[in-house]
Amino acid sequence: MNKPFNYTYTAPTEEERKEIALIRKQYQPVEQTESKLERLRRLDRAVKNTPVIVSLILGIVGCLIFGTGLTLILEWQIWLWGVICMCVGAIPMAIAYPVYLGVFNANKRKYGAEILQLSEELLNEK
Repeated sequence: MNKPFNYTYTAPTEEERKEIALIRKQYQPVEQTESKLERLRRLDRAVKNTPVIVSLILGIVGCLIFGTGLTLILEWQIWLWGVICMCVGAIPMAIAYPVYLGVFNANKRKYGAEILQLSEELLNEK
């Protein structure tokens, strides 16, 4: 009653190897996968784009609430709730720019030293 032993080995194709390498690269620590210039660009985008996104969201939400108040007044003649909605909507629109400046300055303080260090290293490499 001896059963023969069968073993089959299949190696991944070249296309599968590339896909495996791409997936593996996503899970490696960031320092191993990106160059100094790529990291500098990523940090610069984080400093500049985050405050824009936050202030845009605030402004759009405020504008929608303000518009709801206008609709209440102009279409349905509900003055009290319309004025209240307009006042509530004006608040996020009014603070959108100060929030932008606050987030921008906080990001500059947070990432500024690292950006300066990376830029200094890149400029002195040659």
